[in-house]
Amino acid sequence: MIKYAERHSQEEAEKILDPIVLEWFKSKYKKFSPPQIDAIYHIHHKENVLVSSPTGTGKTFAAFLDIISQLIQLYKNGNNDKGIKVIYVSPLKALINDIKKNLLVPLEEMKSGPERDWLSQINVGIRTSDTTSSEKAKQLIKPPAILCTTPESLAIAVTAPKFKENLRTVKWVIVDEIHALAESKRGSYLSLTLELLQELAEFQRIGLSATTAPIEEIAKFLAGSNRDVTIIDARFEKKTMIEVLSPVKDIVGVSETKLTESTYSLLYGLLKKSKTALIFTNTRSGTERVVANLKKKFPDIFTDETIGAHHSSVSRDLRLDFEDKLKNGQLKAIVSSTSLELGIDIGYIDLVIQLGSPKSIIRLLQRVGRSGHSINSISKGVIIASDNDDIVETSVMAYYALKRELDKIKIIKNALDVLSQTIVSMSLIKRWNVSEAYSVIKRSYSYESLEWNDFIDVINYLAGAYHSLEERGVYSKISLYKNGEKVESLSYEDREAEFGRKKSARMIFYLNQGTIPDETKIVVFEGKRPIGTLEEEFVERLGPGDRFVLAGKIYEFMSSKRMRVYVKKADDSKPTVPAWFSEELPLSYDLANKIQAFRASLLGLQKYEVLDKIRNYPADENAKNAIAEYMTLMTGFLKSRKLEKLDQKDYLVEQYKTDKFNLVFHTLLGRKANDALSRAFGYMLSEMVGSSVGVMVSDNGFVLSVDNDVKVNVKKLLKSVSSENIEQILHKAVSNTELFRRKFRQVAARSFMILRNYKGHSISVGKQQFNSDLLVKVVQKVEGFPLLKETYREILQDYMDISAAKEFLKKLESGEHRFLVLEKSNVPSPFSFKMLAWGSSDVILMEDRRKLILKLHQKLLQFLKNKKKDADI
Repeated sequence: MIKYAERHSQEEAEKILDPIVLEWFKSKYKKFSPPQIDAIYHIHHKENVLVSSPTGTGKTFAAFLDIISQLIQLYKNGNNDKGIKVIYVSPLKALINDIKKNLLVPLEEMKSGPERDWLSQINVGIRTSDTTSSEKAKQLIKPPAILCTTPESLAIAVTAPKFKENLRTVKWVIVDEIHALAESKRGSYLSLTLELLQELAEFQRIGLSATTAPIEEIAKFLAGSNRDVTIIDARFEKKTMIEVLSPVKDIVGVSETKLTESTYSLLYGLLKKSKTALIFTNTRSGTERVVANLKKKFPDIFTDETIGAHHSSVSRDLRLDFEDKLKNGQLKAIVSSTSLELGIDIGYIDLVIQLGSPKSIIRLLQRVGRSGHSINSISKGVIIASDNDDIVETSVMAYYALKRELDKIKIIKNALDVLSQTIVSMSLIKRWNVSEAYSVIKRSYSYESLEWNDFIDVINYLAGAYHSLEERGVYSKISLYKNGEKVESLSYEDREAEFGRKKSARMIFYLNQGTIPDETKIVVFEGKRPIGTLEEEFVERLGPGDRFVLAGKIYEFMSSKRMRVYVKKADDSKPTVPAWFSEELPLSYDLANKIQAFRASLLGLQKYEVLDKIRNYPADENAKNAIAEYMTLMTGFLKSRKLEKLDQKDYLVEQYKTDKFNLVFHTLLGRKANDALSRAFGYMLSEMVGSSVGVMVSDNGFVLSVDNDVKVNVKKLLKSVSSENIEQILHKAVSNTELFRRKFRQVAARSFMILRNYKGHSISVGKQQFNSDLLVKVVQKVEGFPLLKETYREILQDYMDISAAKEFLKKLESGEHRFLVLEKSNVPSPFSFKMLAWGSSDVILMEDRRKLILKLHQKLLQFLKNKKKDADI
């Protein structure tokens, strides 16, 4: 059962805490924050608790204050039993190091009172992949009272024959940044690991989360199925201010050079007024570019000592150095892509600046929440937008952020590769009855809907039931037993069978467990000559004929083999895949629907009416004026096509002719849903016309392109994809793609079908891919093979959003939505400009992209002017 915490008083919290803890707290802080009060009360009363509140509201102390108080009572009364009492789990090692420091200081200060040496029993240890063997050996003999760890290290600890005995005394498990774990396979893994820990000890679960939604889903993820949990919802305790800024008055007509200058002038003004600012970009390359430009343009303020870049490609030592400088107030600004979203202690920030859209209301609030480092201070954030679509998107985002209407994260369900890994880990603990193991697994919220047949299929795979795999060096990882006798496989009726450990499995598990995939740079070859490298995520996007920019030149993708990509020059063509595409965050589906409704509500109005309707939106005059101009221009375009306005249910399909015939789908659903729809419609169009189809995907829609001499039956195409057949079409569309090859390798690695490390030797990603390519040919001949099933599930549900795509198609079929197909034209709508520019240029050709948008803009204005003349005549 889920319940929301009732509010409690300062006095109630004070009565609960041991005097030592209360005395220390009052010497440092005036009073508890509301989430701290409620957490102290409900943790003390043995409830599973989820605390959701912004950065700076004291979540860490909320979790630990009563626990330390209870530990003091335990040790004060002479309890000397060994064993770990508290496990703190975080997705970030940096956060773990922070927590240790933040616990050791108060514990040391509490010890300063008379005759409190026994407080040294409340010690703190760290156990991650960085922990030395000697330190782990010490922990085995003298376990810390509080163990700080990662999901992966906890999974190993639960299976370790000797160390797991120290876990039988665990009373509390704290999961920090639980929202970041919940929507990944690391979360699925942790969810199962907690159920295995539950077999060793009875413990309270405490989750700490930033502002997120749906909060009840996160609570279920924390507690597992059929357990009670109390939600302390303090997501909106802290006052927030957000404003969208446009650097220029005319966002369309300005040159790229002028826009850049104005953006940095605006940045300079904001940074000069702030003490310490945190600037978020959406890509690692964008982060580096901003730091370099600020140092170059404003050397009076920005030097190597006063500004830094923080992202995953920066070395750990440099990141730690920047974090320390921030805490010490030495930095004027730090620029990050996503790495500072989570709660690393970075000291006081008084302003967050977001360059471009963060693509999600939750992400915006999490980022802005990093400013104002106390519950009583104001979180201040500004978003600097760079084009019309960006201004519309961020204005809607900021409006709903301030209204506290959040978009939703999605928890991964029934990932069969993570299940495979967990079954192997279970086999290392004891011999399990399969029905018993199944019931333990289904206690996890991530697996509560796991089907028995899928479970048995995974068991059979791990037991080596598929002999064709042995010929490729894939051997069993567990042993099966029926009536005490070893067997090779189980039927779905074998509910009393057992599985247990294989001799070689322990080392395989220790060296290969974890869900984060190995990734590497892929070398690009023109003929036999290497010309550069690409990120693996980018290569996943490529198909034969796709063009991209590398080292300032345009190349066409031909094929790939292992970790090599083969290309040819395409000098007379334009790129179809922007280099930054794989880094770009996808727009959330919920926010996309809000933007669709917002745009529809403004079409058909005159400029002054638009300005009146958006007067309460948190945007400056430049931004509001840009929205009004944009919407009235789209209204003019629609009127030229004999459409007064678009209803919210209307989704345009434009037929736009250039050197190609382009079908522009205005499906404002977010990139993940559009990825699914574009591949399905692209595949069907290719089947219909018998030629290749160019596909360009964005958050606002997608473009399908064919040669002008190809005849396209648009009505037939629109009816060719339905909610019933889209999954089947997508299976065909992705089965021979780079995306499928690489996702299968990652699934195979998580399932120990291919190993990342063998007998202590790392196996290169290239070798893993080679082995994977051989294995996929074998398993494609096996009906219902679980790892193939998981590969398709991950692509369609996690990488894409087939649920949202199906929902959209169902609404088309019911008449709730409708496609409006426009006649062929060589003048596109304003809503098409950015999509068409994306498909025609690359990030390093930004000037060309802006010029193309301006050219299309002027072309439309001239077209509308001529139409008006004709009407007047």
